Formats: sequence, C-alpha cells, structure tokens
Amino acid sequence: MNMVTKPDLDEVPVSTRNDSLLVLFTLAIGFVMAMIDVTAVNVALPDISRNLSVPLTGLVWVIDGYTLTFAALLLAGGALADRFGSKRVYQAGLTFFLLSSALCGTAPSGDVLIGARLLQGAGAAMFMPSSLSLLTHTFEDERTRIKMFSIWSAMVGASVAVGPLIGGVLVHLFGWRSVFLINLPLGLFGIAMTQLLVPATPKHERPLSMISHGLGVLILGALSFFLIEGPNLGWLSAPVLSAAVITVMTVLALVHQERRGAHPLLPRALFETSSFTAINVIGFLFNFSMFGLIFLLSLYLQQARGADALQAGSQLAPMMVGIAVGNLLSGRCSARFRMSNVMLVCSGAAALTALIVAVGQPFMPYSLFMLCVTIMSLLAAVAIPAMTTLAMQTAGRAYANSAAAALNANRQIGALVGVASMGIILHTVPDWTARLSLAFATLTLAYGVVSLLVYRFVSVSRPTAPRGV
Repeated sequence: MNMVTKPDLDEVPVSTRNDSLLVLFTLAIGFVMAMIDVTAVNVALPDISRNLSVPLTGLVWVIDGYTLTFAALLLAGGALADRFGSKRVYQAGLTFFLLSSALCGTAPSGDVLIGARLLQGAGAAMFMPSSLSLLTHTFEDERTRIKMFSIWSAMVGASVAVGPLIGGVLVHLFGWRSVFLINLPLGLFGIAMTQLLVPATPKHERPLSMISHGLGVLILGALSFFLIEGPNLGWLSAPVLSAAVITVMTVLALVHQERRGAHPLLPRALFETSSFTAINVIGFLFNFSMFGLIFLLSLYLQQARGADALQAGSQLAPMMVGIAVGNLLSGRCSARFRMSNVMLVCSGAAALTALIVAVGQPFMPYSLFMLCVTIMSLLAAVAIPAMTTLAMQTAGRAYANSAAAALNANRQIGALVGVASMGIILHTVPDWTARLSLAFATLTLAYGVVSLLVYRFVSVSRPTAPRGV
C-alpha cells in the first residue's frame, strides 16, 4: 500500500504562498546588513578613535579587517553552501555575523574591535553567496525570479546609498556602538524567518581546496599588513618587509597550486579569455576608487570641516544617491548602447572629473567639490552593472557561479586596497588640501586604467565564452 506523506515545510515551494515579498526581505537582510556595515562604519570612525584611543592605522584596520576576511573567504563561502546546503550556511553565517556584531558593539579596546571586525567579515562571506543561491532556488518561475532579483538589487543599492546617513543618525542618537548592535534584532529576525519561509536547497558535493583557500587568506593578510602598517612602522622595517616577502612568495605558491592542483578555486577555462581577466581587474579598480573615496571623505568631513557624524552622513548623501541613481540608469544605458561603450565613456568621464578635482580642488567652493564627487560616483555606478553583465556573458552559463564569485572577490580586494591606499595618503601627507589632490590624482589613474582596459580588451570584439561552454 502506498503511503502518502506530508511534505516537509522546507520543501514546500514558496511560490505557492502569498509571502514572496516577505521571503525576499528575509533573504536581503544579510546583504543589507553587510552593505550598511561597509558604509555606515566610516562615519563612526572619529568617535571610535576618541572613545577607544585608536590611531589612524587602527581605523584603517577597522574598515579593512572586515573586508579582508570577507574577500578571502568569499569563494569558500560559496563552496560551503554547495556542500552543506545554502539554507544551513546562510543561517550559520547570519548567526556568526550577529555574535561578532555583538562583540564589536561591546569592544573595550581597539584591538578587540579589529578582531571582531575580522570575524564579521567571515560571517558575511558565509551568508552572502547563500543569499543569492536561495533567491534563485526559492522562486522557480523565471518571470517572478527576475522581478524578485530587481527588487532585491534595489534594496541592496538603497542600503548602500543610505548607509552613511543611517550610521550618522545612530552615532548621533546612541553612540558609535549602535552601528553594530542594530544588527542584532535584524539578524535574529532574518534567522527566524528563513527557518519558517525559505525552502532548503539540494546539496552538491564539491571538493574544497583547503590549500588554495589558506594561501588566499595568507596573501590578503600579509598584503593588508604591508599596506596598513608600512606608513606606521616604516617601509623598510623587518615586519613590513617580511609581509612583502610573504605576499610575493604566497602569490607564487597559489599560482602554482591553481595550475597544478586537482581542484582549483576557479575553473581554468575562465582565464583563457583576456576579456574576463580584464573585467576582474576593472572590478578591482572600481571598488578601489569608490570605497577608498568613501573612507577618505568620511574623515575629511569630520576632521577638516568639523562635521559631526550626523552631518557627515548627510553631506555624503548626494554621493551615495548618485551611486544609487547610476545603478538604476545603467540598465537603460546598456539597452540603448553597447555595454562596453557604456563602460568606456563612463570610466573616461569619471577619470576626467577626478582630474578636474585633483587640479582645481584647492580653488573650488565646497558645493562644486561635492558636485564633482557626486557626478564621478554616478558615472562609475552606471558602468558597474554593465561590467557585471559582461563578466557573466563572457563566462557563459556553465561558469556563471564561478565568474560571479571571482568578480565579487576581486571587487572586495579592491575595496581593501583602496581604503589602505587612502590610509597611506592620510598618514604621509599632513595637509588636507594636498591629501585631496593626491587622492583624486590616484582616482584619475585608476579610472584611466579602467578606460584603457575596456578599450584594449573589452571593446575590440564581442565577448566569447570560454571553451567547453
């Protein structure tokens, strides 16, 4: 006799229930918290410095510590989601993120705060890939899935845009610790609602290349130490030189491991096309510029212009709104013009705008300065979604997940290096006028290299998928 069993709640398709938006919000919580943490913490830095006696080098670690472990473990997070199931890893990542957020919010010293930020990044690396995977599997109908992805992208973009303002309000009303403690109720809600509403996804046994992942963590750790502690300890000091040597040697070891190892971090076929490699460098440079600038301006507004955290968040709002508007305009621009041309024009115009600021900033009124910053950020934001789409087209469907993971990891590394580079400028140049000119000259170079890469490797011919796709 056949037995009719009641399906487990986790296996019931969410599309049969009328809670799609609630599920979408549940799966966006992790991403939103992570994005707000990236931008909101910047406006809290002066208060953290005063309260915990954290020097400039420590403030760079507060930002980059999070990005370091996030970037280093992002690929591992995707592999863990395949191996143990996206739902389980998503909830575990949120739990880890909440515990480390609580440690950040109660940190008695700068060292403890930096350590907790490292743990936060590890939690984010666990739940970020799982969030997208769950979104894909939860909404089975293609039209519904596209609609949900559009709303999800808008929510994430909005969280980036309002991050500094939210951070400013929280710091102004409740102190800098609230920037981290606000994650607790949001995360607990996300964990509970995921258990109730989100179906489990199938597991895929996937070998983990522990050697390659370990080498990746060591590379980013040594590189971060070199860039952040170099201005503080001296570029020729033994610890800094040792970090440089470790970085170079570990990179060589990772390249050898990836070429010869049985289970590389990324499919080797992806890098057979020069356009895919170029797009990853472009992603690095975009985040280098954008997150480096947010870090720089957050300190400039409060240290040079005397703004408090709330005022700094408000004054950063035009730039962040420019980023959000640019993301929204990108689809329309790419629909009318070739995506590589959109990237070329926008990156070239961003480079020109940065050059104008680098040369004319000492003579600019503040309103014109911020207008240029907003225009530059909007231009970059128009180009970034086109870049992501081109990366996916170049990779093809068979390598889509690996391509997305590689691009996201490289962008996070770009953010890490961008913040560290701005820290070097702040540490070595004493005057804010000279600091801004040098910083925007650096951004001019970064956007100029983006234009060159697009023209040389992306615009020449239509991207082709790697062999075997």
